[in-house]
Amino acid sequence: MRYKLLGKSGLRVSEVALGTMTFGEEWGWGASKEESQRIFDTYVEAGGNFVDTANRYTTGTSERYLGEFIRPDRERFVLATKYSLSMREGDPNAGGNHRKNMVQSVEASLKRLGTEYIDLFWLHMWDNMTPVEEVMRGLDDLVRAGKVLYVGISDTPAWIVSQANTMADLRGWSRFVALQVPYSLAQREVERDLLPMAKAFDMAVTPWGVLGAGVLTGKFQKGETGPTRVKPESIDARRQAIAAEVTAVAEELGTTPARVAIAWARQQSNQIIPILGARSATQLADNLGALAVTLAPEHLERLDQVSKIELGFPHDFMAKNREWAFLHSKIDNHRRS
Repeated sequence: MRYKLLGKSGLRVSEVALGTMTFGEEWGWGASKEESQRIFDTYVEAGGNFVDTANRYTTGTSERYLGEFIRPDRERFVLATKYSLSMREGDPNAGGNHRKNMVQSVEASLKRLGTEYIDLFWLHMWDNMTPVEEVMRGLDDLVRAGKVLYVGISDTPAWIVSQANTMADLRGWSRFVALQVPYSLAQREVERDLLPMAKAFDMAVTPWGVLGAGVLTGKFQKGETGPTRVKPESIDARRQAIAAEVTAVAEELGTTPARVAIAWARQQSNQIIPILGARSATQLADNLGALAVTLAPEHLERLDQVSKIELGFPHDFMAKNREWAFLHSKIDNHRRS
């Protein structure tokens, strides 16, 4: 296990994070407490220190389990949790990005986690109601109070994140240092605006769903059954073709499709820190094997061809017209990506 800086910060985190949405069985497809402990131990034994949860995961059980697991060596771990999603049905202030929910969520998470501070506090999802300045000032107050060390944002449009970080920089508030988004060979839409924005603001990117909800592991091709959030009949031809190519590359390399899918995500940018979730320690140990997999340029090209998306306007328009419009062929541009 190697380590990376978390975006525009000095915080050192593992090159992959442990996702703990599977800690707890309340949702019907998670892991028992005993298996959750084994999953956690497997990650720690591999050198991992970056663990990710949320107040809503398994209705709070994930936070309780994780808090108990890290307690013997709390200072070693970079603990990340989230707020925004509603925790009490019927209460309009029990969800959302506003300051009241922010504060009550932090306090509740601190109690469930059994800790005095949260290393990385994520806004879980943009609510399209709360003013950006209320969010950023509220988060900065939590940092100044010592209850939160860094802040990140998940599942939010790029223009809102840009507005928030620009405002924070101008006013001397804590900025978002990390972005959490769905990203995989099966789902590349974030390449249009969110990933370029993260690069521009020097934000770490912690993608979830790097295995495409299991589609990229090849299990549906094999006809495997078991608890899953994806129905085999819902997998369209495009994702089937992507999964088939991932499997082909894995066979050539003598590894597993899951490792190939994870390796692909890691090799897209040095800013990317994939979140690995698992229902068993065996599954996690196998996926951690992706750290030893490096895809060759020809493999990356094949996977890109089968999975690439149209970036749409204005990206495709600019790519098509910039040469003649600005005489780019005669300009040595050090900013070109």
